Amino acid sequence: MKIGMIGAGKVGFSLGKWFAQGGVPVSGYYSRSPESAREAADFTDSRYFESIKALVDESDAVFITVPDAAIPSVYAEVRQFEIRDKYICHCSGVLSSADAFPGVADAGGHGISIHPLFPFSSRYETWRELMGAFFCLEGDEEALRTFGPLLEGLDARVQVIAPEGRARYHAACVAASNFMCVLMQESLKLLAGCGFPEELARQALAPLMRSNLEHLLKDGPVKALTGPVERCDTTTVGKHLNALEDGQLYRTLSLALVDLAEKKHPETDYREMRKLLSEERKTS
Repeated sequence: MKIGMIGAGKVGFSLGKWFAQGGVPVSGYYSRSPESAREAADFTDSRYFESIKALVDESDAVFITVPDAAIPSVYAEVRQFEIRDKYICHCSGVLSSADAFPGVADAGGHGISIHPLFPFSSRYETWRELMGAFFCLEGDEEALRTFGPLLEGLDARVQVIAPEGRARYHAACVAASNFMCVLMQESLKLLAGCGFPEELARQALAPLMRSNLEHLLKDGPVKALTGPVERCDTTTVGKHLNALEDGQLYRTLSLALVDLAEKKHPETDYREMRKLLSEERKTS
């Protein structure tokens, strides 16, 4: 099977190189930026295509690796050509294959979504890290039967999800990845108020964050939970709240921590902690 890529950003570069290095032929690249497509083609020892039609004609599977908002319009262009028995794929986390590719089955094609649970940070290096990554698949049965084994043959891990679960699935990915950036920024801001330069603050937080992440991944959030909420230390939590100019994020997250703490210590009464965290900030 020859895979063609429409789009030459980090995802297109990385997946193309990963496929090629794993022995899956890559026919080549088309992009609205010819320079990027040529660069990706050179990187993967494949071809640069001057038109979508030429790429579709030479490919058994077409991966549309463009921003989510552009996927439907790019597919509309692909749909103008012969796609019978071809696999049409996108890599969005939130779009279902049916939403992205309306009418693909009527044209004899097979729609599939293949979303890597992995941050694509580099066009040239990320492909090296994809072995062992999870790929979540959703699409028609023929496409799933084809791409599930193909990805597993490249030492990826595969999970099939239902189309109605895509938004919930993608929200989970955002919570695990993007929300960490907000939490880090909040910690850096608080440490800056204590006199820490940003670089030193990151260095100071690194061992704490790495150790906690290891426990989270190994044991899960309930067993890994520590801190004043888990200990039901209302005195310390009260001091935190008094020290914060805007404690809404702290209150919201700490109330969620109470839920975890109650699972870890069902014998402990957390009602006073809930009351403290639920109180509106008192103003003079």
